[in-house]
Amino acid sequence: MPSPPRPLTLDDFQPGSALRRRKTELRQARYPAIDFHTHLTFPNDAHYGVAVGERLNFLITPEAALDIMRQCNLRLLVDLTGGAGPELEAAVARFPAAHPGRFAVFTEPGWERAGEPGYARFQAEAIEQAYRAGARGLKVLKTLGLYLRDGGAPGPLVAVDDPRFDPMWEACAGLGIPAAIHTADPDAFFLPLDRFNERFEELSHHPDWSFHGAQWPEKRALLAARNRVFARHPRTRFVALHVANHPEDLDEVSALLDQFPNVSVDIAARINELGRQPRRARQFFDRYQDRILFGTDATPGQREMPQQIFGPELYRIYFRFLETEDEYFDYAPVAVPPQGRWRIYGLGLPDSILRKVYFENAARLLGVD
Repeated sequence: MPSPPRPLTLDDFQPGSALRRRKTELRQARYPAIDFHTHLTFPNDAHYGVAVGERLNFLITPEAALDIMRQCNLRLLVDLTGGAGPELEAAVARFPAAHPGRFAVFTEPGWERAGEPGYARFQAEAIEQAYRAGARGLKVLKTLGLYLRDGGAPGPLVAVDDPRFDPMWEACAGLGIPAAIHTADPDAFFLPLDRFNERFEELSHHPDWSFHGAQWPEKRALLAARNRVFARHPRTRFVALHVANHPEDLDEVSALLDQFPNVSVDIAARINELGRQPRRARQFFDRYQDRILFGTDATPGQREMPQQIFGPELYRIYFRFLETEDEYFDYAPVAVPPQGRWRIYGLGLPDSILRKVYFENAARLLGVD
């Protein structure tokens, strides 16, 4: 009698699929594409902290980025985290100024001054200065709502709809530049880390990514505060990143887009969610084809989140998801699915929608010919 198999840890379990299915090899996007959501630069401590930092980390050379762009038919990359002040000027000089038409850089708020008197006016003027320096939009990280605290820790969290930021949103409207905002994270990050959590494996490796507990606001409260910002600033063109940070509930995202015509969404780092509900996702793309932007969250050198490693392998998964009707394939170029143990299905979008999602919708927001 054969001996029973040895016990496996979840980390060691890497089942191969016995399903025989089509695999379409796509080398390039069918149409020239704008990746609206990349991180070619990152200011120190900007992601999970408050300070913008004293210097900018350049994660890739322009030449290396351009080589990948040529391979994948990418017309333009948007670097969302370009910092502010001298950091922004350095990012603009290195990317869009040196390679016109191939890169765009967004600026970020000066969080470290949010508690100072006169901050509202300072931040609005900083957006105007950043625009003159070459910034083509504003990026607001989840620092606002989840990390920024009045007076520093352990002061209260600053709400997403805090009125001190109203002049900043209006400055974007006056300049005609988009404001990209990341609020909250996947639903699983706000749930208990137990056997019922579908992202247990991911969160067990990164427990600091969990926002479950009394010390954190509920996700629905964060999104409600964000929506109040959309309502207060109808002239501002917002991009609610990561499918409005709620791809698990496309009915809710649909209601958001119906209510706020000034809001678009991108799909960055969320094809794992869209691709496991392909029929509902296809309906979503059909209905909101003029307001969905192609984006990946690609970050050169990324290791903690391998589904965002900047390179042809990442882009070709996105192309396969958008362009083909292939079934049950990996959403990331790694052996173990990093965001949940499932696979995805292609949407097979028609050319008329692909042109908009790949290029036209972002071009309209960015003023690109």
